[in-house]
Amino acid sequence: MFNYVNRNPFGQKIESAVSTGQGQQQKKQQQEDDDEKRYLEDDDQDEVTLSKLPELSEDDVKYLVNEYKTKLINEHQDNEKTLQKIERFFSKFDIKKFMKQNPHMTASDFNMIMYNETSRLVV
Repeated sequence: MFNYVNRNPFGQKIESAVSTGQGQQQKKQQQEDDDEKRYLEDDDQDEVTLSKLPELSEDDVKYLVNEYKTKLINEHQDNEKTLQKIERFFSKFDIKKFMKQNPHMTASDFNMIMYNETSRLVV
């Protein structure tokens, strides 16, 4: 008696509205996953250019290092241990090696790099 209740007279698969909604949701999720995967796989340039400032020469770097050192000493003149750390760091500082490690450096790049190098000194 119940054999004809679930029978489709057209021979096609019948899907409920819930299952078709889930299929569309799965397609959408798959598309988003594919988009994210493509975005992550794109080989973007890791270097960020902040501005079009000119590159620093060796003389510019020497000047900026001295200015940065003076600024640090003035900021921390009341702390003797910090002053010793700053003096020790800058006595070992090699400008040519620094420029070789950081080619095509602008003034803003210099300030970011020096902050990262000296932040552990002034804790």
